[in-house]
Order: sequence, then structure tokens, then C-alpha cells
Amino acid sequence: MPGLCEGRVCIVTGGARGVGREYALMLAEQGAKVVVNDLGGAADGTGKDTSPAQQVVDEIRKAGGEAVANGDDVSDWNGAKNMIDQAVKTYGKLDVVISNAGILRDRMLVNMSEAEWDAVIKVHLKGTFAPARHACAYWRDRAKETGAPVNGRLINTTSVSGIYGNIGQTNYGAAKAGIASLTVIAAREMRRYGVTVNCISPSAYTRMTADLRQYSPEDIERRSPRWVAPIAVWLASEESGDVTGRVFQAGNGIIAVAEGWHRGPTVDAVSDPATLGPIVKDMMARARKNAGMDGLDLD
Repeated sequence: MPGLCEGRVCIVTGGARGVGREYALMLAEQGAKVVVNDLGGAADGTGKDTSPAQQVVDEIRKAGGEAVANGDDVSDWNGAKNMIDQAVKTYGKLDVVISNAGILRDRMLVNMSEAEWDAVIKVHLKGTFAPARHACAYWRDRAKETGAPVNGRLINTTSVSGIYGNIGQTNYGAAKAGIASLTVIAAREMRRYGVTVNCISPSAYTRMTADLRQYSPEDIERRSPRWVAPIAVWLASEESGDVTGRVFQAGNGIIAVAEGWHRGPTVDAVSDPATLGPIVKDMMARARKNAGMDGLDLD
């Protein structure tokens, strides 16, 4: 029986470890041809080593699948373009880009350095934009050439730190919030070409999250990256063509749809700021509270 992604060509950035590795393996299990991208650096983005990506490729090939490694920097404009070109040159087309590469440089706002801010914004936000830009241009051109939708899939990675907010991660959270917004806007732009754009917020135990708190063995199992991979693989398939512009949470025992900003309690415009106190307090009393890290209303 053909796999869910049989014959589809997929790029997974940050595909050598953690969630990205599970994406690559499950895509291959479901019949996809996979470009495993990974710079191979440490969790803070320093260093480079292409062997982890090659190890995933070897694992896929040993199981009978098709895969190639790519060591380009996702935040480099030309590197991102090369990654797209490699997929097309190797397999004749490109169907899916999953942007998953990321780093952490956590710090409280008052202690964060410019370098810590710039590095995280570059890898996450530009590192999502650059592959998306080149892939979407490729899909647009194909759609114009053929006169038909292309069934392209762009799948980005956000975080509860970005969509709900987490102390000590202003750089990471800002980047992840930007990625969620990029997803919504790109989905509206690319719909006409048959390209869907969605986003996943993983709750997974990986080298990037292992030091954030103490985890029990049960926590580690519930947060295994393998519980995140199924929604990514389904979104990569042709079955998901009517789902776009959405953010999904996955892992830690759930799959959920995250609901974005909506306008809440509203009043007519006021000219005198001195009168706003009781008006704003009344609106706040009627407004839904911001979510906590679990996605539910704060107490």
C-alpha cells in the first residue's frame, strides 16, 4: 500500500536531530524522498558538522528509502536557494519544505546582548523566510508554467514561547511569534498557486529543551519527538490541501489548533484620555485573559 507521502520530495531543515530527525524518518517511511538539511552546530548555533545529517540519510537508505544530506545555512540567502535547487536537481521537483532549524540563547531581557538577539532572530526568522521565499518562487513559476495548482506544502515551526510567551526568551519568542504571523500571511498569498502554509508548535524533549526544567521518565515519553511527527507528515501530504494558515500544537499528549489574536471588548473612540481609566478597566474585566504556557487562560 502506498505511503501517505509516496513520491513527494521534501526538505526538512534542522533534520539531523530531535523533532527534525523524526520528521525526516517518518516522511521516508511514508514514501517521501527527503533532503535532510542540518548545519550540525551546537544548540546555541556555534560550530558545524555535516555528519549528523548524513547519519539520518544513511538510516533512511538502510530502511529502503531515498534521501540526501544538505549542510547549507538556512539563514544564508544563497544557501537557502542552493537547498531548494539541490532538491529539484536530485529528484526532479520539490513538494514540501519543513522549516525546523533553530538555536537557543536564552537570557532575561535586561541581560541579553545584541549578539544573542541577532543570532536567534537570524536563524529562526530569516532561516524560515529564506527557504520559504525560494521555494514559493519555484512553486509559483511551476503553477504558471502548467496552469494548474502545484500541491506545494510549506510547514513552519513556532513555539509556545512565541504564541503564548515565556520568561527569558524575548529573542526566541519574538522570532517564533514572527514565524506564526509569516505563516498566516504566506498562506493567503500562496493559496492561488495551490500551496498551503501551516505551522507547528512542538512540545518535545530534545537537546534544546532538556535543560529547561526537570523531566520525569513519563514526561520524556509524552514529549518524545515521534508524537510531533504525524501532524507534520499529514500536512506534507496531498490530503491536507484544504488546511492552510493554521498553527497546530503537537506533543505532550495532544494535537491542538492554536487560535490567534481576535478583537475583544470594544468601545467607541474617546477624545479625552482622562476619561479612559474606568472604560479600560471595564474592557479588561470583560476581556479573555492571555494564555499561559499551556495555552489555557492564566488564573
